[in-house]
Amino acid sequence: MVTTDAAPVPELAPEAVEQWRAEEARLVDLLARAQSDIGGIAALRLGPTPTVLVTDPAAVQHVLGRHPDRYVKRSHRARILVGDGVLSASGEAWKRQRRLLQSQFTGTGMRRYEQRIAAAAQQTAERWAGYLRSGEEFDVAEEMRRFALDTVWRALTGLPLDDRTDRELRSVEQVVAVMSTLPTDAADARDAVAEDLARIDAVAHAAISAARTADTPEPGLLRVLLDAGEQHPEYTDRLIRDELVTLLVAGHETTATTLTWLFLLLDRHPEARTADPLTLVNETLRLYPSVWLLPRYAAEDDVVAGHHVPAGTDVLVCPYLTHRDPALWPDPERFDPARFAPGATRPGQVGAYLPFGLGARACLGTQFALRETTALLELLLPMGRLDFRSRPTGAAYGITVRPDGPTPAVLR
Repeated sequence: MVTTDAAPVPELAPEAVEQWRAEEARLVDLLARAQSDIGGIAALRLGPTPTVLVTDPAAVQHVLGRHPDRYVKRSHRARILVGDGVLSASGEAWKRQRRLLQSQFTGTGMRRYEQRIAAAAQQTAERWAGYLRSGEEFDVAEEMRRFALDTVWRALTGLPLDDRTDRELRSVEQVVAVMSTLPTDAADARDAVAEDLARIDAVAHAAISAARTADTPEPGLLRVLLDAGEQHPEYTDRLIRDELVTLLVAGHETTATTLTWLFLLLDRHPEARTADPLTLVNETLRLYPSVWLLPRYAAEDDVVAGHHVPAGTDVLVCPYLTHRDPALWPDPERFDPARFAPGATRPGQVGAYLPFGLGARACLGTQFALRETTALLELLLPMGRLDFRSRPTGAAYGITVRPDGPTPAVLR
């Protein structure tokens, strides 16, 4: 029950918002200003609907961990690509879909994919061994994209990624890259990327058909979905397509981005190369979390950290800013994998570190992502050091935080 004496959320000065609009600056810059000027829970007017930024760990835990029923997802911007997959689903449909997939990414389920992860990592290592022998220049981001896509394709189908499928699935990356600039009208947005969506659909439906007619079906995530379709009428071919594309998007975009940032960070901090691969990954995810902004909608009145949040408020949980809060992480801009070494002191609050989200809607594939990144690093790091011929000048903030330029390098 909301008490009438709860204070309103302190608001960022309207002139700061107007200055942001006039300068056409990035949203992250405005949010950082709100956090700096006001603190871990701040209101700001971005449009007709009130918006509250949440970066304080206790408030993050309240919104995502304790009350996911009060702070819900509205229409997900990725729906144009993933349809009704688990990423964008809500209500009972989401619960049913998540239950089906969850067992595949924990314990016994994960052991099914160990060999497929290892095979994808080995294939990448063999390519890099060729680059080392020849001195050939290659793009690190492209290599990480290929590895991550190969890994999730093997997990889905049991088969390695072939060149033709790889070319066609570049359309996934192209749609993700332009998603924030697409028209707000759903039909217009689909028209703008119709060719890319058609290529993605063709790959998905071909994979579904091949798996359905195979003499010896490969066990994998796609087989799990097809088996569900035989038992539950709601798992139509369209929903199976949506789940397959959801797993492709969520399973390779974030992993590829994390690994690219990691190699760029090691280029600046070569002394960290001897750190345990998992601590490298965790520290990279602190600086560049898989999803930098988690939008929610207040479905009812609530009180967060002593402040009244009215129903209808847009709530923005920002792991990117929480992870860079100097009150939580000393010298937060510094890349320091030792923060995650055994026995190191880190913030104790649950909401202080959430690179894969938090609570009921946290990323299903967290363990899968950590395993594939460490498996690859264990093979690549001993091979040599990357010599970047040029570096991105900054970051691009879309669904993920990506390097804003190419990453050409030679392996020494």
